[in-house]
Amino acid sequence: MTAIPAPPLPAAKSAGRPRACELEARHNNLIETAGQLMLKHGYGKVSLETIAREAHVAVRTIYVKFGGKAGLFQAVLMANRSRFFTASEVERDMRPLKQVVSEFSLQFFDMISAPEALSMQRMVIAEAASNPELSASFYEAGPRQTREMLMRYFARPDIRVQLREDLALELIPTFLLNCVQGEYFGRFLFQPAPQAREDVVKALEQRLDLFYRSVLQAP
Repeated sequence: MTAIPAPPLPAAKSAGRPRACELEARHNNLIETAGQLMLKHGYGKVSLETIAREAHVAVRTIYVKFGGKAGLFQAVLMANRSRFFTASEVERDMRPLKQVVSEFSLQFFDMISAPEALSMQRMVIAEAASNPELSASFYEAGPRQTREMLMRYFARPDIRVQLREDLALELIPTFLLNCVQGEYFGRFLFQPAPQAREDVVKALEQRLDLFYRSVLQAP
């Protein structure tokens, strides 16, 4: 009786390089883990060794990808920022100015008033005096990025022509951000209190009305 040959064994899976989706998942997990640990222990008290261990990566990986803790912290801030808006979306948006600015303003307010963002900013305020690297990293990845994005938007020829000629262009982004934050941001940051969504939106619309009246050409 002729023996039936056994089916061939499946080829062993190559251990080659991780796929792009796996690399992205590891990258995102590292950033998320770093953010959680920094909020839990404080920027100055959590070590790269702890972050690497919890994220299951090598410390060298953090240095290669981010240059160290400051670069990793900036990546945490920028990842959170990208959940609400991206620079390219705002800068290239061809909708009417008020529609673009109003939508961005609500997204920006939601971003800075989110519980994680408030906790992060409290941490920066608490450690800024003893850790200049932290405050510099926060500014570079947060306020500076947003102001430069808005500057590029308002400098677009089709947008600039709608603005008052006697206003210095570099003042407009800061004025807009101040109008968006208003007194409510200080309350959220230092004396958190729940507010109805409709009240938040209505107050923001009133501050934006002041912004438009101040910077737009007279009809």
